[in-house]
Amino acid sequence: MAHALTAVRLLLVVPTTVAFARPGFLDPRILFVLLWAAIATDYGDGKVARMTGTASARGQLFDHGTDFVFVTAGLTGAALAGLVTPILPVLITIAFSQYVLDSYWKDRQKQLRMSAIGRWNGILYFVPLVLISASRLASPGSVAALLALTAGTAGYALAVSTVVSVIDRAVAPSK
Repeated sequence: MAHALTAVRLLLVVPTTVAFARPGFLDPRILFVLLWAAIATDYGDGKVARMTGTASARGQLFDHGTDFVFVTAGLTGAALAGLVTPILPVLITIAFSQYVLDSYWKDRQKQLRMSAIGRWNGILYFVPLVLISASRLASPGSVAALLALTAGTAGYALAVSTVVSVIDRAVAPSK
């Protein structure tokens, strides 16, 4: 059941990415629902796995990998539309690659080794997407513009926090 929830999020990648890149592709209400479905499945899959006793290192990798694909693709779509900095999806790719490589090869663990900064970044990467989606629901004007501006600003803040996360993970073994 947990894997099915994660798979739903994976299936939402293409339509949401295209919708972020091309505002007229989906009705804003549909994008809003799809985005919240992705967030709900992200929230629920781990809980379901723990409740059913099916939590595993592979399931964690599937969940985190799907989160990575979803937010990176969505933010790439938003970057193509000029709504967030294009460096953010690049930095997320670097950070996620480092996370996986450090966990499995460098640390020789059998599961992902999370960090506090990386965990919060993983959650907060959804914020610009939510703000953009909300801006499309708002009536054209100052509220929509403020939400879009806040999404762009959040993108820059997340780019900085992602660099901090990469540096933190790189120097963590020497602490």
